[in-house]
Amino acid sequence: MSATAGFSGDVLVLIARLIADPAVLERGGLEARLDAASAALEAQGLRIAAAAMLDFCGDTLQIALPDGDPAVLRRVLDEHFSPADLLVSTREIEVPRLFVSDMDSTAIEQECIDELADFAGLKEQVSAITERAMEGELDFVSALTERVKLLAGLGEDTVATCLAERIRPTAGARTLIATLKARGCHTVLVTGGFHHFADPVAEQIGFDHVVANRLGVAGGKLTGALVGGITDSAVKRQVLLEEAERLGDNVATLAIGDGANDVPMLQAASWGIAYRAKPKARDAADGWIDRGDLTAVLHLLGIPREDWVAG
Repeated sequence: MSATAGFSGDVLVLIARLIADPAVLERGGLEARLDAASAALEAQGLRIAAAAMLDFCGDTLQIALPDGDPAVLRRVLDEHFSPADLLVSTREIEVPRLFVSDMDSTAIEQECIDELADFAGLKEQVSAITERAMEGELDFVSALTERVKLLAGLGEDTVATCLAERIRPTAGARTLIATLKARGCHTVLVTGGFHHFADPVAEQIGFDHVVANRLGVAGGKLTGALVGGITDSAVKRQVLLEEAERLGDNVATLAIGDGANDVPMLQAASWGIAYRAKPKARDAADGWIDRGDLTAVLHLLGIPREDWVAG
């Protein structure tokens, strides 16, 4: 069943996890918030054509509008429903044929390079660079090269230790991937991080394919350099486009990420979702997840909870 079944309109919106939000009650209830949002939209020349709760999702509000600028919609709805998980779409919402996800702070809760740097006593220095790169204040390739250089001499076995002790999948990641795959979706983990981490993470969560960077190793120690090409924002976008082309014409695609490096990928997808993201990624996306875990994606796709597959 499509999330948009029975709805007509050029713009469709799903807002998830509303009933679970105590702020709904504190701010006068769902109806009051919807009325306020409707008035704000009408002030912008936009009219809600239909609104209803999806019975099979429990606490997901579905809204249809005959027209409107998605950017204006996102801004107004954010003002009235934040914090919430939201998707604005100009096409029928369906299960994608392709799902492409960032890794650090998206598919997993940590930034791998920051955690690895902690073993070298450099976490504060490396984390500061990571944060600026994610905000889009630094060139990604230069920032990555600088951080990797600081890891020179660290034992390769430290990577395995870091992976085992520090790296954890984001809540809901396994269920999200298992459910999408059960519905015929091809899943790709694409990261500006490293195969040393991404390969085992992808296996643990269930991704079909991995694209990542390779750390140089010599004599059992990190060389402080990368081997081969660098997976940057352009590569992330290209991976999405190439994988989509391989699957056929006009397939629905979904991308998720949290930083400035993910923006081209989010914009190239049928739907780009920003996960607990930095402002540049959030502003560029079709929707965002600010409250829920990664199973919020399933709510936003209109997949009934009883159809979720445990990962």
